[in-house]
Amino acid sequence: GRMEFGPRALGCRSILGDSRSIRMQSVMNLKIKFRESFRPFAPSVLEERVHEYFKMRPQEQSPYMLLVAPVQESKRAQVDGQDRELQGMDKLNLQRSEVPAVTHVDYSARIQTVDATRHGRYYNLIRQFEKKTGCPVIINTSFNIRGEPIVCSPEQAHKCFMKTNLDALVLERFLLLKEEQPHAKRQESDAYLAQFEMD
Repeated sequence: GRMEFGPRALGCRSILGDSRSIRMQSVMNLKIKFRESFRPFAPSVLEERVHEYFKMRPQEQSPYMLLVAPVQESKRAQVDGQDRELQGMDKLNLQRSEVPAVTHVDYSARIQTVDATRHGRYYNLIRQFEKKTGCPVIINTSFNIRGEPIVCSPEQAHKCFMKTNLDALVLERFLLLKEEQPHAKRQESDAYLAQFEMD
């Protein structure tokens, strides 16, 4: 289908994840994006609930992921001085909020608000996630691996899906589960991934 133009994936060419998981940031960075585990991700949040999770006005819009806002105090985890004692990766892996996978060390996040009119199916997907979990916030990162452009064609999407540790791929109204796909040859996958060395 149609894709975004610009540096941000806004739901049409995105890798999505559970923002409530303390491990999700590290897992998505290392096993899917093939980059350092500390790199932050941005949240997509239902526009009507953005003010509950982030210090933004009710219904405030950030549809192009251009605004940065702190996590609401009420959604922050109590760290009780632990933060001062930790160093390096331990400091980064401390759970800071109810949505740790999108909360940076300084409690900020680069917000994408999602509304029904502008985002249609993407909005409905997040609503279904909210119905199941009570949380209207998901991880949204561009559908590519480090050093490559965002996937454009179905062929590029399928190649990236099969050569990484993604669980599922949605193309228009089709859902492909990794466990149901013919197995890619391991050496092809290893050769593909070998081109993406860490910084």
